Amino acid sequence: MEPVLISTNPLNQEEVGRVTIASADEIARVVANARQAQPAWAALSVAERKNLVERAYTQLDTVHDDLVRLICLEMGKDFRRASYEVSGVIQSAPYLAEEVAQAVAPVSKGHGVELQYRPLGVVGVISPWNYPLAMANNLIIPALVAGNTVVLKPSELTPLVADTFVKLLAEFLPADVINIVHGNEEAGKALVSSDINMVAFTGSVQAGKNIMRNASSRLHRLVMELGGNDPMIVLPDADINTAARFAVASSLENTGQMCTSTERIYVDASIYDQFVAKVVEIAAAYRPGAWNQAGIHIGPMASAEQHQHVVKHLADAAGKGARFVLGQPEYPRPYIQPTVVTGLTEDMLLEREETFGPVVAIAKVDSVDEAIRRANQSIYGLGAVVFGQHGARQVADAMEAGMVSINGSVGSGNAPWVGAKQSGLGYHGGLEGHRQFTQIRVMSR
Repeated sequence: MEPVLISTNPLNQEEVGRVTIASADEIARVVANARQAQPAWAALSVAERKNLVERAYTQLDTVHDDLVRLICLEMGKDFRRASYEVSGVIQSAPYLAEEVAQAVAPVSKGHGVELQYRPLGVVGVISPWNYPLAMANNLIIPALVAGNTVVLKPSELTPLVADTFVKLLAEFLPADVINIVHGNEEAGKALVSSDINMVAFTGSVQAGKNIMRNASSRLHRLVMELGGNDPMIVLPDADINTAARFAVASSLENTGQMCTSTERIYVDASIYDQFVAKVVEIAAAYRPGAWNQAGIHIGPMASAEQHQHVVKHLADAAGKGARFVLGQPEYPRPYIQPTVVTGLTEDMLLEREETFGPVVAIAKVDSVDEAIRRANQSIYGLGAVVFGQHGARQVADAMEAGMVSINGSVGSGNAPWVGAKQSGLGYHGGLEGHRQFTQIRVMSR
C-alpha cells in the first residue's frame, strides 16, 4: 500500500482528504521528466510561453470555489480572506506573466554587447501553508515564463490546495512542464538533492539552512524567503490612531500567520499609554471563529505545533513580567484569541523569535536610539515600519530590513520582495527578482 499524507481541518482535526506521498525514486522520476520537457518549453518564444501560462490560469476560474473551500478547510483561513487569495492569484496572473516577459527580454549594453536571460532548467519550488496558493504562485509564474519547468513540493499542511491548482494548470500546459510531489521534510530533502537547477523556497530560517546544506553538493541556485520578526517604531509625533490601526491590522492579519506581520512595537514613552489604549480598543473588536461564520477576523491556528509555539511565547512573556492588557497567556486549541501584551523586554521570546500568531507585543522606550537598537537586534530583517513625522525618514534609513515602510505606506507592486540578514537569500518579485530564475549570459559581437 502506498503511503499517504492525510490533510486535516485545524478547526476540528477531521480529515479533509489525502494524497500519495512521493518516494525519493518517484521524485527523481518526476524531475527527470521535467528535465526532458524543458528544452522544448525553453525553445518557445517568451511571448508563446507567456500566452500559454495566461491561458492556463484563466481555467482556474473553473475551480475557484474549490480552491477557496480547500484553503478554509486545510489552513483555517476565513472565507473572505481565502476568496481574496484565490481571486488575487487569478486576476494578477496576466500582469505577473507580462512583467516576467519584460524582465527576461534581452538588454543591449551598447558596443555590440547584449545581456541575455536564459532559463536555468528545472526549478524545485517548496511553498508554505500560510498562503498556500499565493506563495506558490509567486514562484511558479516567474519560473515558467522564464523558460524553466517546475516541480512543486507544497506544505504537508495544505496539499489539497496545491494539488488542485497544479493539476488544473498541467491540463493546459505541455506535458511535464509543471509537476507536483507530496510529502514531509523527507520529500523536500529528496527534491532539493535531486537533479534540479534551482530551489525557490518560502519558509522558516531553520528549513532554509537545511536546504542550503542539501543543495550544496550540486551548487543549486537558491532563492529563499525566510522568517521575519518585523519591528515597528512609533515616534513621539506619530498619528496615534493611524499607527494603532496599522499595528493591530498587521499583527492580527491571517491570524498573525504572515511573514511580514508586525511582531514587536517600540513606542515612545510620551505617547505610550495613549497608543496602548487605542490598540486595545481596536483589537478587542476582532472575533475568532470558524471560516464560515460571519464577521470573523481570527481563524484557528493552522496546526497543533503552531498553536503550541504561540502559547510557549505567551507563557514565557507572562513568566518574565509582561502584562496582558487583552487576552491571556494560555489558550486551548484551536484558537489563540487576539492578545495585546505590554512590557515587552529584550529577554522575552516575543522579542527574540518569530511568534507567527495573533499577538500585539508592545515595549515602552525612552529614546529613538533605544528603539532602533532593539529593532535591529535580531537575526531577522524582512520588514520594518516607522510611524512619525520629524525624523521618520532618518529612522527608516537606520532600520536593518529588506523592506521598510514609513507611516504604513505600501511599496509598488513592481518592487521585489526582499529580506535582509537571515530573512532571505536572493529575492523574488519585480524585474530584478524575476531575473533570478535565469542565467545571465553576456553576448558580444
